Amino acid sequence: MAPPTDEIVRPQPTDRCPCLSGEQFGECCGRFLTGADAPTAEQLMRSRYSAFVVGDTGYLLATWHPSTRPAELRLDPAMRWIRLDIVRRERGGPLDRDGVVEFRALYRRDGERGELHEVSTFVREGGRWRYVAAA
Repeated sequence: MAPPTDEIVRPQPTDRCPCLSGEQFGECCGRFLTGADAPTAEQLMRSRYSAFVVGDTGYLLATWHPSTRPAELRLDPAMRWIRLDIVRRERGGPLDRDGVVEFRALYRRDGERGELHEVSTFVREGGRWRYVAAA
């Protein structure tokens, strides 16, 4: 395994967003990674995926609910996230208090392909969405 790195390499604002929403990074996940609050659970999930892509552990920890957030997070620099597919969503809108987003994320690691399939739970407290856990 390669040594850990804290390097964050964000796409340019006009590049396609890593979450594959079809929007430009600056208009999609980029605005959340630089401080704006995600208005829905799905947008938070997409921005967290983009944070994994660019290696932004600070954002991942900041958007993790305190009740389940680890003390530290080290990402595997050999992991290359390549595709995100939203399978389904329940609640998670701007007026909801909780939400669920099921997704599949494809990756490559050491030349091998893999898939993460997760049903993530989210809560909105104080107007901010936070990732709670995989259900």
